[in-house]
Amino acid sequence: MLSRRQTLTFGAASLTAGAAPAFAAAKKPIIINALGGIMNPNIPLGQKTQLLSGSGDLDIDTRSIIDARASGVTAVNCTLGYVAGPQDPYAFSLETLDAWDALVKANPEDLLVVRKASDILKARDEGKVGLIYGFQNALQVGEHLERVDEYAARGVRVIQLTYNPANTLGDGSMAPQNRGLSPLGRQVVEKLNAAKVMVDLSHSGERTCLDAIAASKTPISINHTGCRALTDLPRNKTDAELRGTAEKGGFVGIYFMPFLTLDGHPHATDVVAHIEHALKVCGEDHVGIGTDGSITAIDDLDVYKGALEKEIADRVAAGIGAKGERPDTYPFVVDLRGVDQFRTLAGMLSAKGYPARVIDKVLGLNFLAYARTVWG
Repeated sequence: MLSRRQTLTFGAASLTAGAAPAFAAAKKPIIINALGGIMNPNIPLGQKTQLLSGSGDLDIDTRSIIDARASGVTAVNCTLGYVAGPQDPYAFSLETLDAWDALVKANPEDLLVVRKASDILKARDEGKVGLIYGFQNALQVGEHLERVDEYAARGVRVIQLTYNPANTLGDGSMAPQNRGLSPLGRQVVEKLNAAKVMVDLSHSGERTCLDAIAASKTPISINHTGCRALTDLPRNKTDAELRGTAEKGGFVGIYFMPFLTLDGHPHATDVVAHIEHALKVCGEDHVGIGTDGSITAIDDLDVYKGALEKEIADRVAAGIGAKGERPDTYPFVVDLRGVDQFRTLAGMLSAKGYPARVIDKVLGLNFLAYARTVWG
């Protein structure tokens, strides 16, 4: 377990690209990454480390926690369970839930599972990292609707309906037919509503997303996306999807991913541009961040390039890649990564003239308000 002296107090002097009044006024701001991770990405690249007690194969070490605390993050929606591949979706999802539960049980001073919105505040007040259990596919539900209750009882609070390909619930963003939500998909949405689990439409096709917005009795989320009006790629959402999400009281998180620009090499200014567009379409109460990346930065990008080339090739072979992914495109924004990523973003938004009120909402308060609506 780590000392809480690692917990960061924000101040204007610690900000880059301009001071954000939001941080200067509060010791512990709410920062919520609507889709991200706390793993150390250097471990799979060969870095020798002391894994955190109970972490098993999760690639989480003491640096992971130190970096998370140094970043100021309050809570992170971490992907568990089946996403794609040859594993049995149900069995694999239960295995990963067991693994994360073991990690939290072994490190109670550092980690806290978020089951309701108040747990996010509890994580902040206790100096812990809040973990939001989320799935990036619903194949592990399938036709067994009772599994939604089982997952919810285990702490799963976010379930994304599809990944990039189509599944039995609807079409993903790379499914060429762009069909809408299936009858089973509508049943799953209804069941997720009843279980107070967030319906996440990240990675979905446009018609599936719009159908789910209409079908859901509670607000839905798009936890990690970009804006297609700025960059016309399938992984980004149209203004109709963004507006529909906001009009029903939902949440949109902007990611730090290559899909923010057509050349696949976005910079921090591109992240800001997509946030600004989302704010114009959705309003200031419905936009946040879902970086889709880790907090700990990769130390050796040259070593990483070889691993990335293989990863992209594997994704293409498995049929789960997205248009805009290439071996030369990093799944992160090079000048907006590491422990300073949230401070840097806050400073840039402040320099653009956004008031503390809006910056606080984007960094976490909007997700917190949305979580209160869905989870209670």
